[in-house]
Amino acid sequence: MSLLADESPVMVKVRELCAAIAADARFQSLQKDVENFMDDDKATLMYRNVHEKGSALHQKQHAGVELGDAEIREFEVAREELMSNPVARSFMDAQGELETLQRAVSKYVGLTLELGHVPTAEDIAQASGGGCCGGGGGGGCGC
Repeated sequence: MSLLADESPVMVKVRELCAAIAADARFQSLQKDVENFMDDDKATLMYRNVHEKGSALHQKQHAGVELGDAEIREFEVAREELMSNPVARSFMDAQGELETLQRAVSKYVGLTLELGHVPTAEDIAQASGGGCCGGGGGGGCGC
């Protein structure tokens, strides 16, 4: 049987994981924060405005154009206003937490496929750059 067949043990467990995530109270709260943001036209407009201003500044800077104080200040004011909006702030916090969850699940699954076993805490630390050569821990490995 293929690993991807609907009734394979792997796909059954994947659906169980997805069900556990969807049923989790914290996950549901994060989803609600995202929904509240999407329903708030003022917050979404503020977010879009800051994103567009930030992208424009980044493009100018990347192109070697010197940024003016006024345009930097305009961006900072818009960003501060966005951060003071509780709906937008909750959305950004939720977005960050959901992205962290997605990365963690992907890391575990990816390492399982790579290593051929369930990753240990040590495996996770090494994959996160916490090992001798990747973590900058000064382990003296001669790397």
